[in-house]
Amino acid sequence: MSDFAVDIETLRKRYSNGVEALAGVSLQVPYGSIFGLIGPNGAGKSTMVKSLLSILRPTECRGTMLGEKIGNKSILAKVGYLPEHASFPDYLTGRQVIEYAAGLANLSRAACRSRCDMLLEKVGMTEAAGRNIRTYSKGMKQRIGLAQALINDPVVVFLDEPTDGVDPEGRIDFKNMISSMRGDGRTVFVNSHLLAEVEQVADRVAILTKGRIIKQGLVEDLTRRDARYEVKFHGQMPVALLEWCHQQQMKIEGDRITCRADGPLQIQPLIDRLRAALVVIREIKEERFSLEELFLQAVTQSREESATAKGGKP
Repeated sequence: MSDFAVDIETLRKRYSNGVEALAGVSLQVPYGSIFGLIGPNGAGKSTMVKSLLSILRPTECRGTMLGEKIGNKSILAKVGYLPEHASFPDYLTGRQVIEYAAGLANLSRAACRSRCDMLLEKVGMTEAAGRNIRTYSKGMKQRIGLAQALINDPVVVFLDEPTDGVDPEGRIDFKNMISSMRGDGRTVFVNSHLLAEVEQVADRVAILTKGRIIKQGLVEDLTRRDARYEVKFHGQMPVALLEWCHQQQMKIEGDRITCRADGPLQIQPLIDRLRAALVVIREIKEERFSLEELFLQAVTQSREESATAKGGKP
């Protein structure tokens, strides 16, 4: 059995108007992980999810989901889905929306009642369950949408912009609910343009732009790759030490020295030299690139490379 809940060898989607929304995407999502797919609007994130769920027919798709060929309808019974801009009949109550999803999943009446009660409590909608959807705020509708996505007790859950339109307090709740899904053993695939939120919950991320994955991996590894350390000191820096710092491409501003390093061992020579010079070390702080900084850097680099390639054509 594969270690990946989703294992895409290649995925392409070209529309009839010639627009290539996905240009040979390849990625892997391990079981029991939270995977974040991030990218600018129009990057192809929703197209990817819809292609994996057979809502759209991909131009080319090779890979597996839950051990079966992608596109095999039998695996969809093990999948939950909250689409972007989810819309439900406004004359239904929140409970009825979840019950409708339960009927589509062929749950028995007893199982439907039990899971509805449990999920309404889980998403914080028990008290409002009897109200019509038309009376709900956007955040309340998203909570009901999350509950219906979980009604069939799925192995993997796809969430497309789950906190879109949700207030800050609600976003904290969603973050906790997504983390709890991993605790339940589910695999969660999150599409979002809110990079700070993805960084807080995801184990792995992939950056998608113009239909291509330009970077992917563990969040910890991707941000550590551009880690830097800041050392605050007190005292006069000897000229020889200043020259050494410049040779090591360290940046000195006032009482702060900034240097790139993959780990604390790499800054030990600096600490040893500061101590030998009797310079007092006030603070040592590790600063990693945020996911947003990494994203901007990767997208900018991709655009520059694309522009260079086009300029180099005869």
